[in-house]
Amino acid sequence: MLWVLVPGLIAVVLAHTAPFPFLLEKFAPSRSLWRMPRDATAQPTVYLTFDDGPNPTATPELLDVLRDTGARATFFLIDAHITDATASLVRRMFDEGHGVALHSDSRALMVMTPDDLAALLVRNADRIELLAGQRPCPLFRPHAGWRSGAMYEALIKMDYRLVGWTWGLWDWNWYRAREAEGLAQRLTRRVSDGDIVVMHDGHHVNPGADRRYAVEATRLLVPALRARGYRFDALCGTRSS
Repeated sequence: MLWVLVPGLIAVVLAHTAPFPFLLEKFAPSRSLWRMPRDATAQPTVYLTFDDGPNPTATPELLDVLRDTGARATFFLIDAHITDATASLVRRMFDEGHGVALHSDSRALMVMTPDDLAALLVRNADRIELLAGQRPCPLFRPHAGWRSGAMYEALIKMDYRLVGWTWGLWDWNWYRAREAEGLAQRLTRRVSDGDIVVMHDGHHVNPGADRRYAVEATRLLVPALRARGYRFDALCGTRSS
């Protein structure tokens, strides 16, 4: 009996937590985005994304790097970190052609009812529009990728998509310290056309966390990938480079 229960339990856990599309993505395949479709006629494209901001220290430095290198990215923002003091950073994201989308700071959202979650995310989007003057694009990335069927039901109600990332293209380092040069080298080796990369300019608990490694990794990564023929685009937005 155990040989049946254990694989079943593993499958259930992976369905909700796997850092790649798994069983739940069969529930609403059009509602999840883990890599962008490739276009054989277009220049190869990489999609940089940044989670847990806005960070009053790291995010301005990161925006400077993206501006100086001419790259576009997508920022997944935590509602509690958007304040009167950081609203100008969100406006700058919009003004400089980056995508702005919704993120969360708690796994508890995966157990909310579809109606309650949809209402929460609409409030978050409304607040960004109020403070920054533009509405975020209809994308949501759950905290740590933890998701549920109810979450997908909420996104269907809202006509939103859940955004993940391409396997291996992240900045956590399996319980080792994050280091800019090594991260940039690893990502450069693994990236391919249409990949979604996730790094963190903030922290889900500490809005002012030290994220210099992400800023410096981006400073190294963009020219390295440009040398390989890649361009950088937002998952949603008005411009690409």
